[in-house]
Amino acid sequence: MLNNLDEIKGMNMEQENAVKDLRARTCCFTGHREIPFLRRHHIAKVLKQELEKLIEQGVIYFGAGGALGFDTMAAQTVLSLKSKHPEIKLILVLPCKSQADRWSEKDRAVYEEIKLKADKVKYTSIEYTSGCMHKRNRHLVDNSSVCVSYMTKNTGGTAYTVDYARKNRVRVINLAEL
Repeated sequence: MLNNLDEIKGMNMEQENAVKDLRARTCCFTGHREIPFLRRHHIAKVLKQELEKLIEQGVIYFGAGGALGFDTMAAQTVLSLKSKHPEIKLILVLPCKSQADRWSEKDRAVYEEIKLKADKVKYTSIEYTSGCMHKRNRHLVDNSSVCVSYMTKNTGGTAYTVDYARKNRVRVINLAEL
């Protein structure tokens, strides 16, 4: 993933085409931290089905933001699909190094396990700042052609990210609608 779309400026045509191809083969995730217990099984099933379809279409890079809830579910699903599809890669794009510092011990253990199994881990900021979450979300979208989301309300970080994706002509698949 590029650090910034500005890096495309000044590239020759061959380099630009390579970036476009990479983006066409990349999917990002965004979703709520809270997934109702009674919906978790359905969302997990639909998520796996949609990822299988994307893999069939040539998507091999999956970018997740490392948050609790849907991001964790998505990352774990990608990791579970690697045995069947060894070509796929999980890229964690994290907002800062302290993201999980205040989480429960159990949630931190899951987070650390995902980080260990990820193919790449990138931090968009070293320290927490008021804008680091938005920076992470924009980075994920800017480097993807499709965004798989779990969005049930039109407010908050997930709604911002889905809106940003749509404005940037990134295809959005909202699992809450399936």
